[in-house]
Amino acid sequence: MEQRKEPHRTHHSRRFVLKGAAGTVLALGTVSAPGASVAAAAPGGLPDYQYLKTLLTADELEYNPTGEIIFPCIRGTVGRLSDPLGRYYLYYAPHDAPGGICLAYSDSIEGPYTEYADNPLVSRSWAPHYNVGHVSSPHVMWHEGAQEMWLYFHGDNDTTRLARSTNGIDFRYDKVVLNTSMLPKGTTETTYARVFPHRLPDRSAEFVMLFMVNTTANHRNIGWGWSADGRNWQFAQQPLIRHSDVGSVDIGNPHLLTTADNAYVVYNQDKASGGNILVTEVGKDFSRRRHLGIFYDSMSAAPDRGRAGSMSFGTENGVPYMVYEAGDRLQGAIALARAR
Repeated sequence: MEQRKEPHRTHHSRRFVLKGAAGTVLALGTVSAPGASVAAAAPGGLPDYQYLKTLLTADELEYNPTGEIIFPCIRGTVGRLSDPLGRYYLYYAPHDAPGGICLAYSDSIEGPYTEYADNPLVSRSWAPHYNVGHVSSPHVMWHEGAQEMWLYFHGDNDTTRLARSTNGIDFRYDKVVLNTSMLPKGTTETTYARVFPHRLPDRSAEFVMLFMVNTTANHRNIGWGWSADGRNWQFAQQPLIRHSDVGSVDIGNPHLLTTADNAYVVYNQDKASGGNILVTEVGKDFSRRRHLGIFYDSMSAAPDRGRAGSMSFGTENGVPYMVYEAGDRLQGAIALARAR
């Protein structure tokens, strides 16, 4: 799938580094930007995030087939891609048919962002590999060993696929990495997958996948799997975190956060149950299940309007940021929060 590049802008000489752009490792306690103060702490000692600004709304985009955008994924390009369009690539998508994996870029996490001229990068038809109702939920991981951006995306809701790129724009199809047939009978959805470099020596694994799983019981939970190479996976046959564990009707859109000696899964709950982002301590070996409560309390005011989710994390000048989906599902915006 060939896409043309836009002419890129002149970059500043200062080097921005997105800490943990694939498996986020956040600097805790202090923020290293000049003059910054000690950051407040959320559960587990993780940074406490506060809404800063709205980055993208569907109505300002040229590629806008459905009037909605979801599932942002922020990635740094410095030291990874040659001649990138910006220091940060922000991937996102509409969800409803036809969907489409899209890109905007900026020289700062705080923006402003420029929409890529030839969106979508990946569409719902990719001959001879698939022809589906929609593709959505992009998660891009920098694969250090391959020196490539690896894109995990769903289409339809029962299948997660992998595509790979050396420039973060022109992707080549790889394979299906997850579908409902790989989980117990009655599984109806395996979607919103995110993949992170994370060693599990007892499982001979170098990568972890987190995803949302639904069944005929119609309650969404958090599933997980592990892999030695990021392509071939084994999956736990029972959820990592159940909706009932945290008093919610549905939970989804999980993300892994790690510190030097611990690991946490953050995920969002349905709006009726609170619309917040929750956090569970799982430990470096994923053996713990300590539910710590609210990681980010959604605002009643715009743009959250009582719901936040689909978070992605990065740092700029040592300051932690969270890019997230704000507002009612399929009616929201992509927003930015910064560590206090």
